[in-house]
Amino acid sequence: MRPLPTLLALTAASAFGGFAALSLHENLNQSAQAAPVAAVAVPAVAALPSAVDGQPLPSLAPMLRTVMPAVVSVYTTQRVRVASPLGPFADDPFFRRLFPTVPQERINQSLGSGVIVDAAKGYVLTNHHVIEDADDVQVTLADGRTLKAEFLGSDADTDVALIRIPAENLTAIPLADSSALNVGDFVVAIGNPFGLSQTVTSGIVSAVGRSGIRGLGYQNFIQTDASINPGNSGGALVNLQGQLVGINTASLNPRGSMAGNIGLGLAIPANLARDVMQQLETRGEVIRGTLGIETQSVDARLAAGLKLDTTRGALVTRVYPGSGAAAAGMQSGDVVVAINGQRIDDAPSLHNFEGLQPVGSTLSVEVRRDGRPLTLHATLKEQPRAIAGETLDPRLSGASFAEVPESLRQSGLQGVLVKEVARNSRAAQNQLRAGDVITAATSGEFNDLASFRASFERRPAQLVVQIRRGNARGNLPMQ
Repeated sequence: MRPLPTLLALTAASAFGGFAALSLHENLNQSAQAAPVAAVAVPAVAALPSAVDGQPLPSLAPMLRTVMPAVVSVYTTQRVRVASPLGPFADDPFFRRLFPTVPQERINQSLGSGVIVDAAKGYVLTNHHVIEDADDVQVTLADGRTLKAEFLGSDADTDVALIRIPAENLTAIPLADSSALNVGDFVVAIGNPFGLSQTVTSGIVSAVGRSGIRGLGYQNFIQTDASINPGNSGGALVNLQGQLVGINTASLNPRGSMAGNIGLGLAIPANLARDVMQQLETRGEVIRGTLGIETQSVDARLAAGLKLDTTRGALVTRVYPGSGAAAAGMQSGDVVVAINGQRIDDAPSLHNFEGLQPVGSTLSVEVRRDGRPLTLHATLKEQPRAIAGETLDPRLSGASFAEVPESLRQSGLQGVLVKEVARNSRAAQNQLRAGDVITAATSGEFNDLASFRASFERRPAQLVVQIRRGNARGNLPMQ
């Protein structure tokens, strides 16, 4: 229990902080009004003492002095080609001389944050969306040095990127075991919101393992009420010991960033960031595992038919031969209700959990089979990253297919992504384009790359694919 004088001092400090914020807010409001305001007497407030009855007031300053040099500003530049008003004559030297000021490209610049996690190697963790499509990345350190960064790799589906800076005398933040975080733990967010460098906000852990948020990738977020605003992306979330527990990534605000912080910030757990960093360092990309099953969410009708006591879980509708699930004895009709002790409520939550586990890990899968509980042990095997169209059907020759980006999948879009289309290939002649998402086909039902490949076990006489291209949808017959 704290000594009474210390508690009184903390109460006084809290009251002073509230008074100061209220006073500032009132001054801002008053300055926006045209009518004069009567003078108000403001009582004098003495500076807080450093100690009360020999007990020092608590402060984050000593911890922050050690970690703030490890938080950097990340500046990116992207050159975007601009459509010329000269149209087809844009490359004609004659017209270029007549219109020398017509811009050929636009420079986009953005600002984010990063965290030095290895001083010897110069490794900096940041968000994928901070450096995405950047032509140049510059890092500014807390001591004012600005350095060109080397891109080592990034993973869009977890929003983690790894860059390297060539510098000496760096300070790194040690990574904590983020699985030890509990709701209510104090945390501090450090970053560069709105270009204001080395900004610190504090709060508590509001939730752990947060998922089910539309438009984001694989989800296992730390939620905090510490302010996370634009520019904080890629910054540090640290505990009171000065250890990195998360990488700040997003602020949930239905009214947009201009509405300000509303205390719903998300951070990528340090354990997940560490796993992604290790793969990016060694491979330059992230390899994910799969159980090798197709599933659908359990609804009330299915729960009654399957003799389940609750309406939740992922119903296994297909088990691929040679998969980890097949080796474990999983069957169609099984209902997955938990993995490694974490409950599985539906098919998306199973997909999310599966995508966050390393390849080769063995999972303890709790299922219901004919209404009875059963535990299976399945090993995750590597997911195929891309499939050549000619291995599926000659009519798709020249195209390659990959998984739909996880951010789109979390928004409800299922299917496969057309990754590349070779010029003059059969797929190109059939009007397929890179970036198309195939959502359905006459080959059979599918919702991801593995089931898309399985749907071609028997090639259809007529192959028609349904695609989404931007905001448009349509059907393309494959000749």
